Amino acid sequence: MSDPKAPEGENLLTDEDLSPEPPVEKPETPPGIGLDIGTMNLVSARRSKKGVVTKRMRDVFLDLPPNAKRMLRLSSTSFTEREDDVLILGDAAMETANVFGKEPRRPLSNGLISPQETDSLEVLALLVKEVLGKPRVKDEPCMFSIPAPPLDQDRDTVYHQRVFEGIVRKCGFAPEAGNEAMAIIFSECAKEGFSGIAFSFGSGMTNVALAINTISGLTFSVARGGDWIDQRAAASIGSTQARMCALKERGVDLTAPKNRDEQAIVFYYEELITYALDQVAERFKQIAGQFALTKEIPIVVSGGTSLAGGFMDLFNRVFEERRKKFPIDVSEVKQAGEPLNAVATGLLVQAIQIGQEE
Repeated sequence: MSDPKAPEGENLLTDEDLSPEPPVEKPETPPGIGLDIGTMNLVSARRSKKGVVTKRMRDVFLDLPPNAKRMLRLSSTSFTEREDDVLILGDAAMETANVFGKEPRRPLSNGLISPQETDSLEVLALLVKEVLGKPRVKDEPCMFSIPAPPLDQDRDTVYHQRVFEGIVRKCGFAPEAGNEAMAIIFSECAKEGFSGIAFSFGSGMTNVALAINTISGLTFSVARGGDWIDQRAAASIGSTQARMCALKERGVDLTAPKNRDEQAIVFYYEELITYALDQVAERFKQIAGQFALTKEIPIVVSGGTSLAGGFMDLFNRVFEERRKKFPIDVSEVKQAGEPLNAVATGLLVQAIQIGQEE
């Protein structure tokens, strides 16, 4: 959804627009909030009396000419008016794009702020404000996710991290960055003493972390994810990335492809899983002399790309083909309980800890 409180004609990046509402003086639960910044979704998580509450927004936007306002008002779609156009955010942008026959725009690309999107910063500011809500105490801790630098692309995360630090701070929170895949270990591996290998299969990247008793021994990312699958599958059969994405969203069973299009998608899912596992094995061999593992640890799989039907069956098959040569003893392979929310929930665990230490 878009920001329902944004007045028409307002500059999206003004300090006034981002200024937080007064915090609650005595929150009923420990302060702290987790913010997962993904290429496809922004997800926040905070604790309430009833448990963990999450909020999600699609990380997309749509710009339309000013004369579209009449139709938008008629459909009760929230929008923000700028000098030369109107802006729709989130799920509403996806829905409206179909009506106007346009492609929604994405402020993130390959897991990081898109250098091609000139409107990225102002859009991200509004999206983050909407997902976070108001702080419950002054300078409430907010742990937000950042990917590890990719092994296979010359891109760093410094600019990405600093931009989000500024946005989160303007929303009234005390920002602190946390590794995306490590957050999954904090969310899903409590009974193992926060030890495990986490794979976060996202749209723009796949992030990996290995930890023992909360201590990180290995973190990296590869610049391959759901978008990479769509691009490669489309190129291999002369189709379009949008068509491949639409097929996936309608539902593909990776264990039983029905046609040539779905078969291409399966091939590249398998290639992505193979590549990620092989990178873990190779990277661990490089640090094995400095990081001793004294027990078996689980593999935890998460992320939106892992939601495809049959993904875990495919992952297990590829892993079992490599188990004997895999340099790490694995106790089990499991999927996160809520793959879209696991990163935000793990960041929340860390944010609450920060709040209790202060």
